[in-house]
Formats: sequence, structure tokens, C-alpha cells
Amino acid sequence: MKERGTLRVSTQERGAELGDLFGIFFEDLNHAADGGLYAELVQNRSFEFDPIDHRDYHALTAWEKVERGRGSAELTVEESKPFSGRNKHYAVIGILSEGDGVGIMNQGFNSGIPVKQGEAYSFSFYARRDSSFNVPVRITVEGVDGTVHAAAEIAVASDEWTKYEAVLTANATDVSSRLAIVTKGSGRLYLDMVSLFPLKTFRNRPNGMREDIAALIADLKPKFMRFPGGCLVHDGSLNPDDRNSMYRWKNTIGDVEQRPARRNNWSYNQTLGLGYYEYFLFCEDIGAKPIPILPAGYDPHHKRIVPLDELQPWIDDALDLIEFACGDASTVWGGIRAGLGHPEPFGLEYIGIGNEEVGEPFFERYAYFHRAIKEKYPDMKIINSSGPFAAGGEYERGWKSARDNGSDLVDEHYYQSPEWFLANYDRYDHFKADEPKVFLGEYASWGNTYYNALVEAAFMTGLERNAHAVGLACYAPMLCNIDYVNWKPDMIWFNNHEVYGTANYYVQQLFMHHQGDHLLQIEANGFERPYAEPAKPITGKFSLGTDLCSVQYWDIQLINDETGEVKHLAGQGGMLSDTQEDRLNGTVVKTRELDETDWGSYTLRFKAKKISGPKGFDVYFGKNDDENQLIWEIGGWQNQDSAVVSKVDGRASCLTQSLFTVETGIAYEFALEVSGRRIRTYVDGVLINDTEDKLPVIEPLYFSASADQSTGDVIVKVINVQEQSVSAQVVLADLPKVPTLVEVFELSGYALDEANDFESPRRILPKRKELQTESNSFFYDFPKHSVTIFRVK
Repeated sequence: MKERGTLRVSTQERGAELGDLFGIFFEDLNHAADGGLYAELVQNRSFEFDPIDHRDYHALTAWEKVERGRGSAELTVEESKPFSGRNKHYAVIGILSEGDGVGIMNQGFNSGIPVKQGEAYSFSFYARRDSSFNVPVRITVEGVDGTVHAAAEIAVASDEWTKYEAVLTANATDVSSRLAIVTKGSGRLYLDMVSLFPLKTFRNRPNGMREDIAALIADLKPKFMRFPGGCLVHDGSLNPDDRNSMYRWKNTIGDVEQRPARRNNWSYNQTLGLGYYEYFLFCEDIGAKPIPILPAGYDPHHKRIVPLDELQPWIDDALDLIEFACGDASTVWGGIRAGLGHPEPFGLEYIGIGNEEVGEPFFERYAYFHRAIKEKYPDMKIINSSGPFAAGGEYERGWKSARDNGSDLVDEHYYQSPEWFLANYDRYDHFKADEPKVFLGEYASWGNTYYNALVEAAFMTGLERNAHAVGLACYAPMLCNIDYVNWKPDMIWFNNHEVYGTANYYVQQLFMHHQGDHLLQIEANGFERPYAEPAKPITGKFSLGTDLCSVQYWDIQLINDETGEVKHLAGQGGMLSDTQEDRLNGTVVKTRELDETDWGSYTLRFKAKKISGPKGFDVYFGKNDDENQLIWEIGGWQNQDSAVVSKVDGRASCLTQSLFTVETGIAYEFALEVSGRRIRTYVDGVLINDTEDKLPVIEPLYFSASADQSTGDVIVKVINVQEQSVSAQVVLADLPKVPTLVEVFELSGYALDEANDFESPRRILPKRKELQTESNSFFYDFPKHSVTIFRVK
């Protein structure tokens, strides 16, 4: 049965400005930069890979020795006479017998180095040799069978480091090629900074971006780009010269040869070839405002902290970055930017301090950054942090810091189940316009199916309708190389020669293309009431567990808070052990079932002690099966959290979090109190968590409306997540009652579990059509599971 109702848009009543609402977030995880957006085709070009980056790495990762015919060579890596003091390693090919040539070969990323017939590629390296100066070095791009696709010869005629360049043009298409560097003669050939770029990068920039990935990003038309992270911003040592330092922006500009190789905290190497200069250029090329994120001298992952009396250099880094972006060529850092090739300022309106910060040390330091930046750049919009959780103690600490310091925005992050997003689509309805605005800097529902995208679209109407309180929002992560997955879901997937946008991508694109400049009032009338599941209490099975620890439980009681009945579960406690040794020996006892209840209000009490291990305790409740349950994690995430997590169909949502560390050998008294859908947790009688596991309330339609100032268009977004279509009359109040052209952009007709992939990269794709209305209203049948956008001309 189709519902009938009216959506009335007040086309002349302007609401809050939408500003820079929808943008993108770039973090170098999933090989988003090297092997991804950054167009370099050679992996480990400077022989700097190291076990610090990844336990399997070494200086010759992705390289192999070449010996042809009766050729024989010794391949080593040295650092005694480098050309770069910041990247000291280089390859040495000792020619023992020349045969048909000896040398070195690079495997590239994924299946190899991709080349296209007729395309040109820019090759360069630094080289020297100690003899045979008249013997050429042959550069080839070869198939795995040895077929040569492109070739050039270079004479290395000096025993001093010299940069050599050549252009190679491919005579075939092959996505699994290798780059070979082969020579004859005698003596030793020394190589470093071996590079191969397509000449055709995005906007043809040298040291530029891979064209297809960059074009897909540009096609979003984002308002801003957050960069470079993400946890890699603050997860590292305090010394900028350390291999595993925090992300320090000054290390990422200038000659790429002098940018120090860096451990990426996602367990691979960062060349920093895509650094801050390239980032600002890319923002300029795609019309996005840059939003750089800087560390504040605190690493919450390892508790590294810069003393307050040593904080000034970190503050200076922030001030210098603003000058690099905004200063004219007469300033120190504006002059450095001009020297890199960009005399005009890039411009900068926003700067973020910190990423997903937890703990008082960050917020103590944030205040120093805020004051210094506002004193020198009073118009700069400064973004504070509220941690990686949607609610709880650290979330509230971040918001308090923002209010106390007068932050312009607060960075919120959460990755949750689709059901959580539906239950919380009105999350920002009661946020105040006169407080710091929300920057939803990272969010996604768990998955890249059409269902995920549909739910995110519904949630995004709530972001848009609350533009008085929500200033910025970006889906995360953006990029993922299919062969180097650290995290999923992701908006854009690629390999070394293909790229596609997910269903989530096309929802983001629709909202970015049709954002508008001001909200318009839109009201719904005459629809059936929203559908809500019965508010059933949290019932089901209980169990106790641990993760990587050895723990003991005892004195376990389940109490009916309505009748006072007590169940003693003493025989179901005891030892649990899930240590690394247990995992090696096959002696793991990770969980123990307790009981099951259908009570609507109850308290689970127990005592517990950690014997050994890095984390703490897990309490499972409301359990239907392993994929549908709630979890109280005590000592989760590096033993820093007490968190309540809801899992629906295997997809987890952290409902709330507060700081808590489990000490080894200490006996704790725990209590889990459940009343209906409300959950409270206590440690030694102290309230730690207080939350509600809300169930989704399905609206007949989710909608928002806006006005586009440049075109005069009225934009209406309508999302139907229901199993049936919904009929409605769309009334464009205060527009002339004359024939009107309406552009319609729509996602519909897909199964909820469908997704784009490499075989069908455009399976899910918005369709465009036109409607010609007779007046200022029209009827429309919104298909089931649809995203519909009207542009009224």
C-alpha cells in the first residue's frame, strides 16, 4: 500500500548557510598515496624500506637481481657515500661477469607496473659507476615473459652522483610489467631514487597524481579536503628526525629526494612524495579548501608527551604552515612556497589541531595552540577534537574544551552500523547554533553495499537540515588499494590500473553536486506515522570473556531489579586465558557462558582480576548469537577504555566510551545495570558508562531542501528506506504557478546487498531524467529504497 502525503518547500524562506558542508578526507592508509593517488610506479624507489615500517620489509623489498645469459652480479645496499643525507641507502650492482647484462628489476605495486600502449612515461634515477663509463645502462619496461614494452639507454659517465632522465613510450598494454635496469662492462654501478611516472598525470603536474583516481575525486566536487589523517598524524615519536616520528609537515616539502622516508602507522612505508605542497596544489586543482590537521605534541597511542615548556616549536609549526599557505613571497614560509613554484598564496581558512584525541594532556596543550593561532590569525577557523567515539567521557571532554576555548569547530568521528545511523539520524537536532559547530571528520556505516549508501543518505539529510550546528562533514576513509587493505569500508577502490566508486561514493557525489547555499524550510504532512520496532528490553544470553589476557572471575550474581530475585552463578566463573602462549599451544579458553534472561530490568554483578596480558575483560549480554549482542569492553583499545558496544548483524557500534585502565593483580567489583534499553556500568561502585541502545525509527521519508544561489535552483532531497514506494505531492510554495522544468537525479532499483566492484564498476549509478510540471507542485512516486534529488529550475 502506498502512503500519500505532502512535502511543502518554502522556497523564499532562507535558513542557515550550508557553507562548506560536504567534503573529503585523505589519509594514507590502504596505500592511498604510494601505490595509489600518488602516481609513482616504482615501489621502494630509494631503497629505504625497513623493518620499522613493516616486519617483512628490507632495503630491497620489491626489487630483485637480474642476471642474463652468463651474467653474474652481486646486489647489495650501502650507505657510506649517499647523495641524500636523509635517505642514505642506495643499491650497488657489482658486475662479476657481464654476460648478456646484469642489473636490478622493480616489481611495482599490485600485479606490477602498468603501462598503456602509446603512453609515455618519465624515468629518472640518480646513478654513478666506478668504471665502464662508455657502456650504456639499458632501461626497459618488460612483461613477466621478458617481452620489452619500452626501452631507453642512458650513459652513466661519472663516478659522482648525477641525475639521469629518459622518456619511455610503451608499445603494448600490460598491467603486470617490471622495470629493469641492466648494464654490461665491469666494476660497480650505484643507483638511487629510481622513479617512473606516467607523463600524463592529473593536470599534467610533475610528481603528480594518478589521473583516473584523481579525476574520480575531482568529480565529487568537494568543498574541502582534510589531510593527512587520521591516526598517522599523532601516532609516533616526538623527534621529527626519527623514522617513526609523528607526521611533521616540514618533512614533506621540497625536493622529494630530501624528504625522509617515514614509518606509516598502518604498517608500511611513506615516501612523503605526496606532501603538503602537492596537497595544496591538488586542493587548488579540484576546487577544494584545504583543512590540514597537525599534531599537538601528544601521542595517545603510546603516551608520548611534549613538556609544556617545550611546546613552542610545535606551535610554531602550526603558525608556519599557515604562513606557508597564506603568506606572500616576502614572508619566510611564503617565500619557501614561492621557491617551490607557487608565488601566489594558496589560502587557508581552517586548521585542525589533533585527531581523535583522548586524555587530558592533549586538551591542556590544545589551549596553547588555540591562543597562539587566534592571536596571529584571528579569522582562522580552528578545529578541536572530541575523540573517536560518538558519546561518553572523552567525547564530552572534547566538547568542554571546545566551549572553554571558543573553538570554531569540533571534530567528531564514528563508524557504526546502519541501524545506528537510522536510530540517530536526528542526532544534531538539538545542537545549538551559538556553540562550536560540528566537523564530522570521519564517519561511515560498516559496508559498501547499496543498503549502506541508502542509510548514509538518510543520515546526511539530518546533517544538512542541521546546518546551524553542523559545519563540515566527510565520509572516511576515501581510498583503498584492493591488495593492501588496512580498513574497510572505503569510498573508492582501485588496483594498479582500475578504479571505481562505491555506492557510498555516488551518494556523496549527489549531495556534493546538489548541496546548495542556504537551507529552505521543508515540512511533511499526511504521511503514515514513522515505523518503530517495539521497544523491547535487552534480553538474551550472558557470557564473560577476555582478549589476549589471562583473567579470573568470581562472585557472579544476576539480580532482577523489579522483583529482587537473585541468581548466584558462582560455578560459572573461574579462569579464562587467551594469551599469545595459549594461542600457540591451543589452550585458549576465551569465553564462558553464564545464563540467559528475559527480565526487563536487571543487574549483573561480579568480581574479576587480570592475571596477565595487555587488555582486560569482556562482558557479553543481550546475546542472540555472536553477530547480534552487546558487549561491555573493560580495558579495550590498548587498555584505555571502558566502552559499551552494540553489534547488529556483525556490525558494531560503540554507544559510549570513557577512559579506564585495568591494572594487573587488582580485584575489581563490576556491575552491569540494564533497564529496558538503558545501560549503565559501574566499577567499584563508580558510574563509568551511561547509554541507551536505541532502535531505529523508520521515517516515511527523509528529506531536506536548499537553494542554489548561483543558479537560483531549488534543490529537494528525498530518501525512502522503506520496503515499499511512497507517493507524495511536492509543493514549491511561493514559486509562480507556471510550467516548470525539474531535473531528477535518482538511485533506485537495486537490491540492498548489491555493490559496485571491478567487474561491474558502474552497477550502482545515479540516473538523470526530467519532469515538466504544469504548476508549482507535482506528484511523485518515490521508489522503495531510493535516493531522489530534484533540481527545480
